Amino acid sequence: MARGWESKSVESQIEAAAAAPAKAGVRPTAEELARQRERQSLELARTKVQRDLAAATHVRHRAMLEAALKHLDGQIAGLH
Repeated sequence: MARGWESKSVESQIEAAAAAPAKAGVRPTAEELARQRERQSLELARTKVQRDLAAATHVRHRAMLEAALKHLDGQIAGLH
């Protein structure tokens, strides 16, 4: 049964909510929401590149993925 997977999803959602700023009654601005979405998008792209890099065997493909990873790291660092 998928119960274990379901509980892990709920657990990760609870952790994400706890990690979010605990500003009572204050909603994030549109700019803050856009930054959060951009960061999530970049982190997802970084995860995909890392996964592809782990499976890559061709030297030039690995070099391209390493460059992409470096670029994504720079963009993520620039969001702070």
